[in-house]
Amino acid sequence: MFNSARLNPRRFAAALGALAIGAFAFAGSAAAAPVQLFPFFTNPVPPVQAQPSDDDEGAVREMPARLKRQVVNYATREAPGTIIIDTPNTYLYYVLGGGQAIRYGIGVGREGFTWSGVQTVTRKAEWPDWTPPAEMIARQPYLPRYMAGGPGNPLGARAMYLGGTIYRIHGTNAPHTIGTHVSSGCLRLTNEDVTDLYSRVSVGTKVIVLPMDRRADNTNGKRS
Repeated sequence: MFNSARLNPRRFAAALGALAIGAFAFAGSAAAAPVQLFPFFTNPVPPVQAQPSDDDEGAVREMPARLKRQVVNYATREAPGTIIIDTPNTYLYYVLGGGQAIRYGIGVGREGFTWSGVQTVTRKAEWPDWTPPAEMIARQPYLPRYMAGGPGNPLGARAMYLGGTIYRIHGTNAPHTIGTHVSSGCLRLTNEDVTDLYSRVSVGTKVIVLPMDRRADNTNGKRS
């Protein structure tokens, strides 16, 4: 042990330097685990977060074949251009005539929020803004009061408004919900399918929404 009081500043600094060099040399040559000098100056590396796997919730899933857009045989007396919503089977039919229709897979109202009746398309919008109706805000007060149209908007790429009701046929940015009973009464398609349907539909198009028991009735767009 040396007496720092008897060393001049230069010798004291040299002695400290020699000690440091010796310590590093010892650490490098030791056969045991490396000596960690001055641990209070080290910054441990944070653990790497694992990336979500394809099995995680929200991962892209292949749509069942029955829900993919396709031309099918469909017998109806309704005029070509009519839209028929098959609520229990989660299909939307666009009548072509000649016993055929384009069938789209859709998402419909969850239990307690299905409705039936005859309406007409009164307005069309591309990348529509979303203003949740008062009834929805009363149930879900955390919802935004307004959301501008765009890829993050729950109405998706297109919307067709039905009569004077709060209901719409619209797109969705959650395609895994197609084929389910999930909405508050609106009818949703994938963005690709709603864009296709939108190009075929005009303001004034007749829309028939069948009830869950498939009996034809007219509730004027009110929930059943």
